[in-house]
Amino acid sequence: MPKMKTKRAAAKRFKMTGTGKLMRFKANKRHILTKKTTKRKRALRKPTLADITNVKTMKKVMPYL
Repeated sequence: MPKMKTKRAAAKRFKMTGTGKLMRFKANKRHILTKKTTKRKRALRKPTLADITNVKTMKKVMPYL
Protein backbone atom coordinates (compact mmCIF):
# COMPACT_ATOMS: atom_id res chain seq x y z
CA MET A 1 0.00 0.00 0.00
CA PRO A 2 1.55 3.34 -0.98
CA LYS A 3 1.86 6.25 1.40
CA MET A 4 -0.97 8.77 1.50
CA LYS A 5 -0.18 12.23 0.21
CA THR A 6 -0.72 15.34 2.30
CA LYS A 7 -2.63 18.17 0.63
CA ARG A 8 0.00 20.90 0.77
CA ALA A 9 -2.52 23.76 0.65
CA ALA A 10 -4.16 22.49 3.84
CA ALA A 11 -0.83 21.77 5.54
CA LYS A 12 0.22 25.41 5.05
CA ARG A 13 -3.01 26.77 6.53
CA PHE A 14 -3.58 24.50 9.52
CA LYS A 15 -1.43 23.31 12.41
CA MET A 16 -2.09 20.67 15.04
CA THR A 17 -1.82 21.53 18.72
CA GLY A 18 -0.18 19.19 21.20
CA THR A 19 -3.59 17.93 22.29
CA GLY A 20 -4.65 17.12 18.72
CA LYS A 21 -6.85 20.15 18.06
CA LEU A 22 -6.68 22.06 14.79
CA MET A 23 -5.46 25.66 14.70
CA ARG A 24 -6.24 28.10 11.89
CA PHE A 25 -5.46 31.73 11.18
CA LYS A 26 -8.20 34.33 10.93
CA ALA A 27 -9.31 35.93 7.69
CA ASN A 28 -9.66 39.65 6.79
CA LYS A 29 -6.12 40.79 7.69
CA ARG A 30 -4.71 41.15 4.15
CA HIS A 31 -5.88 44.50 2.76
CA ILE A 32 -8.29 47.40 3.32
CA LEU A 33 -6.94 47.73 6.84
CA THR A 34 -7.52 51.48 7.20
CA LYS A 35 -11.20 51.19 8.03
CA LYS A 36 -10.66 48.41 10.58
CA THR A 37 -10.05 49.35 14.18
CA THR A 38 -6.73 48.67 15.87
CA LYS A 39 -8.48 46.38 18.34
CA ARG A 40 -9.99 44.33 15.51
CA LYS A 41 -6.67 44.04 13.65
CA ARG A 42 -4.90 42.98 16.84
CA ALA A 43 -7.51 40.26 17.43
CA LEU A 44 -7.04 38.98 13.86
CA ARG A 45 -3.33 38.29 14.49
CA LYS A 46 -3.89 35.41 16.86
CA PRO A 47 -4.65 31.92 15.59
CA THR A 48 -7.83 30.24 16.76
CA LEU A 49 -9.24 26.72 16.88
CA ALA A 50 -10.85 25.42 13.72
CA ASP A 51 -14.51 24.46 13.94
CA ILE A 52 -15.15 20.89 15.07
CA THR A 53 -17.14 20.16 11.88
CA ASN A 54 -14.00 20.63 9.74
CA VAL A 55 -11.61 18.54 11.84
CA LYS A 56 -12.57 15.16 10.37
CA THR A 57 -12.05 16.40 6.81
CA MET A 58 -8.76 18.09 7.64
CA LYS A 59 -7.37 14.97 9.29
CA LYS A 60 -8.20 13.07 6.11
CA VAL A 61 -6.34 15.52 3.84
CA MET A 62 -3.41 15.79 6.29
CA PRO A 63 -2.82 12.22 7.44
CA TYR A 64 0.66 12.79 8.93
CA LEU A 65 0.08 15.98 10.95
